[in-house]
Formats: sequence, C-alpha cells, structure tokens
Amino acid sequence: IKKHIFFSDRTDAHVHEHSLEVQLPFLQYRLKKDFKIVPIVLGTQSPEMCRKIADALRPYFGSKNLFIISTDFSHYPGYDDAIKVDRATADAILSNSPENLLRAIAANEKKDIPNLATSLCGWTSVLTLLYITQQNPAVSLNLIDYKNSGDAEFGDKIRVVGYNAITVSLGGKMEKKQFSLSDKDKKDLLSIARETIKQYIEARKVPVIDAAAFSENLKTNCGAFVTLHKDHALRGCIGRFEPNEPLYKVVQQMAIASSTEDYRFSAVEPKEIDKLDIEISVLTPMRKISSIDEIEMGRHGVYIKKGARGGTFLPQVAKETGWTKEEFLGHCAQDKAGLGWDGWKDADIYIYEALVFGEK
Repeated sequence: IKKHIFFSDRTDAHVHEHSLEVQLPFLQYRLKKDFKIVPIVLGTQSPEMCRKIADALRPYFGSKNLFIISTDFSHYPGYDDAIKVDRATADAILSNSPENLLRAIAANEKKDIPNLATSLCGWTSVLTLLYITQQNPAVSLNLIDYKNSGDAEFGDKIRVVGYNAITVSLGGKMEKKQFSLSDKDKKDLLSIARETIKQYIEARKVPVIDAAAFSENLKTNCGAFVTLHKDHALRGCIGRFEPNEPLYKVVQQMAIASSTEDYRFSAVEPKEIDKLDIEISVLTPMRKISSIDEIEMGRHGVYIKKGARGGTFLPQVAKETGWTKEEFLGHCAQDKAGLGWDGWKDADIYIYEALVFGEK
C-alpha cells in the first residue's frame, strides 16, 4: 500500500481519532484469535482521490481480509429528523453507488434541517468503499440495524447522533443458497427445546449441550423463534433475529424465554410441560424492502421498525389469520410495534423467511 504516493505512515494521524479504540474491543471479542490490522485515516475530501485510494485497496478486498468502515451518520438534528436523514443516507449506501451517496449527502444539506452539521461525518471512507464495490455483482449490502442516541435510555431527543450498521459481503450467489435442515437436525433442535424447558421449569437448571454429534447446520449462526402451544392455543413465543450465536444455542435460550418471559402469559408450570406442543422457526437474514409489493403472504415474515419501536409477525401468522396484506401490516404495526394501525406506512419494513417445524 505504501508504494502509492498518496499513502504515508503517520502515527500522529490517530492522535485525535478514536475509531481504533471503538473497533478493537469488538474485534478482540468476536474473532477470539490473533489478527493483524492496517488502520487507515483518510485526510482528503476529494471524490477523485477517494477513487484512487479505492483502486489501490481493491486488490485486498477479498475473503481473507475484513474491511471495517467506521463512521457516525447524522450529527445533532432532532430525533425525527435524524431518522429521515439517516434513512436517506443508508438507502444511498445500500444502492452500492458512489454517485447516489454524493447526491444524498448534497440533498440532505439543502433541506435546511435545524442543527444538522453533517449527514455522514466519515463520508469519504464510505465513498471509497463504494468505489471498491460498485459494479461488482458478487457484492451484497444489507442493513442490520439503525439507532440514534435518542434511543438510549437517557438519550436526549433534541440533539442526536445517528448510527447505521451495514454489512458488505462477497459471494452473493453462494449466500442465496437455500438453507435447509435434515430430519435429524429438526429432531435434535426439538429435543433441545423440550429438555431445556423441562429442566428449567422443574429445577431451574440449563442442560449442558454436547454439540459434537450435531451437523454444521446446527452450529451455523441463525436467528430463531420458539413457539409453544397448549390445547391448540398459543402459550408463549419469543425469538431472536440477530444471527450472532449457533442455532442450537439460540433455540435453547429461546425455549427458556418463551416458557418464562413472554409478557402475555404467566410462566409455564411443571404440570403443563407434557401438554405443550413445541414449534421452531429458523430465520433467514432480514432484508429491507422499498415496497410492500415485495411481501409474499405466507412466505415472508415482516419486521416493522421506527425509531426505538419495532415488532414482527412470523410468516405463518398470515396463514393462521387469513388477513390481507394491509391487515397483516396494520396488526403488526399496531399490536406488536405500538405504532398505530397506519404506522407501517412511514416505518422501515424488513422481510425474512422461516423454516418452520414442530413436534406435530
């Protein structure tokens, strides 16, 4: 990298820059092994220079290297303005177009939003990334989550800072491969859920799981929901979207949660355990949509999110209720997200699929 004239080795560039201090703890926790880093601070605001930097870094953008772009989004607008500005900026990034990002930033500046100092403080770093990834059909960009400082428990909603988490991955064709579970996989997961509920409800013990005989599918990081029915009536349902732990661990944790933490029900009692029917829904990664026309009823679950509020319906809810698409969204926005019947119309909507199986 240093062979290029526009790179220089300057430790003083990091004196007043805290990106390393922010990212290193996460890397140390997540990777759990030694790794090497090449920290780069951009000292330019020239799109053309960003393009040259991208050309120099592109050869290193592959499966053996992890690129982390560290930046805040909007600085200091009000809570509701931040949501709109950060959504527009994120949408531009997700389009994988440097030109769209530059247009979005310029458009935000022209809106004369009170207290908006910037819509993307590290915009040159993000622009450089998009120059690397643009026109690459194997690149997939996905929005993982959005928050601003007003979402914190004691956050001030008058002046906030926005944060989007976006993944950029290679091998899009491989990622679209259908995830599947064998009959043994399903049996193993159902057994984990039932035995965990039994031991936890009866003795407050969490069984130790020996994963040695499990397939790699069960060791894959996936989100999942565990749903309990008793006498054909819902008795509990809790899940996790984030694919941050192996599937078998998520199922065990959600089995405990669905039987003891669903606020709609009292905790399951020992005498009820044998009467429970257990259903597991393994989730695919969520994808943000721009139109409800993309929702296929019965196939897609929805997650509706606006600010700190959000709620979901699993795909099977559509089949169980017979609702229209608008009713499906209205009930989710009103009953699960607390946004009101029409709340979905100005919220972010994500869809996902679920592999659903049960004991019956």
